[in-house]
Amino acid sequence: MTMQYDNLEDKLSQLVEYTKDSGKIDLSLYTEYDVKRGLRDSTGKGVLTGLTEISDVIGFDIDERTGEKVPTDGRLYFQGYNVADLIKGMEGRRFGFEEITYLLLFGSLPTEPQLNDFNEILSIYRELPDTFVRDVVMKATSKNMMNTLQRCVLTLYSYDEKPDDISIPNVLRQALSLIAKMPLIAVYGYHAYRHYHENQNLIIRNPKPELSMAENILQMLHPDGDYTALEAKVLDVALILHADHGGGNNSTFTTHVVSSSGTDTYSAVAASLSSLKGPRHGGANLKVMEMFENIEENVTNWEDENELRTYLTKMLDREAFDGTGLVYGMGHAVYTLSDPRCVILKEYAKKLSAEKHREKEFALYESVERIAGECIAKKRRLLKPVCANVDFYSGFVYTMLGLPKELYTPIFAISRISGWSAHRIEELVNEGKIIRPAYKYVGHHRPYVAIERRTPRKTSHSFSNN
Repeated sequence: MTMQYDNLEDKLSQLVEYTKDSGKIDLSLYTEYDVKRGLRDSTGKGVLTGLTEISDVIGFDIDERTGEKVPTDGRLYFQGYNVADLIKGMEGRRFGFEEITYLLLFGSLPTEPQLNDFNEILSIYRELPDTFVRDVVMKATSKNMMNTLQRCVLTLYSYDEKPDDISIPNVLRQALSLIAKMPLIAVYGYHAYRHYHENQNLIIRNPKPELSMAENILQMLHPDGDYTALEAKVLDVALILHADHGGGNNSTFTTHVVSSSGTDTYSAVAASLSSLKGPRHGGANLKVMEMFENIEENVTNWEDENELRTYLTKMLDREAFDGTGLVYGMGHAVYTLSDPRCVILKEYAKKLSAEKHREKEFALYESVERIAGECIAKKRRLLKPVCANVDFYSGFVYTMLGLPKELYTPIFAISRISGWSAHRIEELVNEGKIIRPAYKYVGHHRPYVAIERRTPRKTSHSFSNN
């Protein structure tokens, strides 16, 4: 049996060369055929593919006199409400993520009785099926918690009496159930990972019905179950800021695409989780954290702006950190002067850094944000400003909250499933056509050749046929 696999690696290497050769497309053809690569035009702006009332992302104002775009401080709206106003309006109360979820799903802010009823519904749906933790979450544990979320969400299909019913009442029930259960799956999955892969004690703490989503995440996750009022408030704000971001981001667009096919809710959410798992989307704050760890190791005096500027320039020149020439967490496809989510999260990061006695690290983040923006604009001769995006401070905030890196992207998913659910329902309510974009064929038509007359392809690899 072993002899059959002696040349397996060589054979696979040749197939890899075939794949690379076959799949390579001349990028100039995108310009020739006016194809918007990545669904973006020449300026990087997303191509319009749909309509939504759920959220709005604004990075430019329009000059009424000239009609030209003018850079402005970014604004994010949920169902027409400015997110900054929503968070400010909640300052007198402790938590607001559940209220924002209600807003995204139903289009209006709830009254107090409506919010109380909604919270009660979420509390009821928060329970996982009997033995689900033992039979599903604890089995075949993964080192990647996004994989755990996907697997558990897909398995919940088997526990649903009407999993394929895509009527709005049933989809709403499924959505509320998944919104409520997602924190438990993520936290329990992490505890299982630590137990089986890191030989740590296994602690499974039940959620408390009287607590908010943010509070329950912290009390289930922290070893002692304790958290401060500020910790819970900061996590609540982070959840709100990540709950939705227009219909064009990769995972939300995925929600629209797969929902338009008529698939079930569990498959749609699993597909969106697959999108969010990608490092270009949900994993960006991890790269920011790795970058700052590198800066802290290589810059001896964090308060020396010249030393910081020199090192950031080396990063941009591909001579430092990971050699990509990127300063992670800087820049955004839509926002110009500022990302409103970053502005708000930065404010809470400052408060939390004071409570955690990590003001020096916060000062480093502020310095890098300012200096990197200047360096990037100068180095790349950009006409528009470069602002920090929400990922710039989120990893730092999560670290101060005691959240492990393994849960950074799952926390994003716990928040964004509220937006995904709203967009899925919007897609189904409007009974749109299946989303089917077109691709321009740029290959060559060829006549069929019988197998005995075919000649082998030439590659850079060769191996014996023995």
